[in-house]
Amino acid sequence: MKLLVPLGTRPEFIKLAPVVAALEAGGHEVETVVTGQHFDRELADVFLDEFKLVPDHRWQLSGSEAERTGSLLSAALELLGETAVDAVMVLGDTNTVPLFAFAARRHRRPVIHLEAGLRSGNETSMEEVNRRIAAATSALHLAPTERASRNLLSEGIASERVRVVGNPVLDALRLTGIEAVPVDQRRGVTVTLHRATNVDDRGRLGSLLDLVAEAAGRFGEVTFPLHPRTRQRITDFGLEDRLVGPRITVCRPLPFSEMIRTIARSRAVLTDSGGLQEEAAWFGVPAVVLRPTTPRWEGVDAGIAAVTGADRGRALAALEMFCRPEHQERVSRTPCPYGDGQTATRVADLLADPATSELLTICEPDVAVEPPPL
Repeated sequence: MKLLVPLGTRPEFIKLAPVVAALEAGGHEVETVVTGQHFDRELADVFLDEFKLVPDHRWQLSGSEAERTGSLLSAALELLGETAVDAVMVLGDTNTVPLFAFAARRHRRPVIHLEAGLRSGNETSMEEVNRRIAAATSALHLAPTERASRNLLSEGIASERVRVVGNPVLDALRLTGIEAVPVDQRRGVTVTLHRATNVDDRGRLGSLLDLVAEAAGRFGEVTFPLHPRTRQRITDFGLEDRLVGPRITVCRPLPFSEMIRTIARSRAVLTDSGGLQEEAAWFGVPAVVLRPTTPRWEGVDAGIAAVTGADRGRALAALEMFCRPEHQERVSRTPCPYGDGQTATRVADLLADPATSELLTICEPDVAVEPPPL
């Protein structure tokens, strides 16, 4: 097949890099587009360089959210009007996903959605909206887990169009060769914060920074790589003094391999990131999720993650539980519920199957004599 693969943000660079490599190794032709959603060098170039991703197209977005959205959609429509591809493969839930899905369908190109079927149930989440648009526009849904597959089936997606392949971030982790650190050698907590609901509100951000300081006092050294958005909000709100302490290390976003080593040697992660929940699970490190819900319920079901929202009391209670020796041992022995690190090969093999080509055929139906089945 010839595939067009757009990449918008840091998680897409990380997760799609092994998939693109496996597709090309399997004889597929892949054309990549870096859409410009993440344009900061700390969130884009560093990861493109680390994963040796050289995009065929690279766009720059600027202006307001409306201008960036319009520019991305316009560029996607133009590219797909000029490029003959068999399908467009999108991943996850960034704004790149629905915009490319719309452009693909406008040009009668089938959409393949990787990391399909995640659902948080949060009506205020734009990521949830993007995931549902992807479900409505995709011809093939590559779910990371059985739970994600069941979500899609419950929404009326035909079972033959859903495949469980795992999450490709685990391929990226496996390929680093970095291994889990023994429990008795783990130290401290890794923290990340970047979601607008947490960092764009001064009161909530201040409370979360107090939580970080308290975690450092109770659970050991805290490593806190600051997302550019979070760093800017801390400055805007004058909250720099909240992160001053002997056991708090504040740094810029870390390269992937360095970040993974940091997670692997931590007693727990405190985060509002979806990807970090998956990465921590691979190394048997518990996650405290600073969101009111999560699309990754598998970790909660397995007892290796706790959803606490921005509530300091709940988050500290969850950290205290997870940092007890018996829970450290239990989580370290729990198999990762998000896959086995072989997703990319599964995807390449699936797309080489002639039966998959039939699923990706878009055609106008014959004259209808009865309505679609309910």
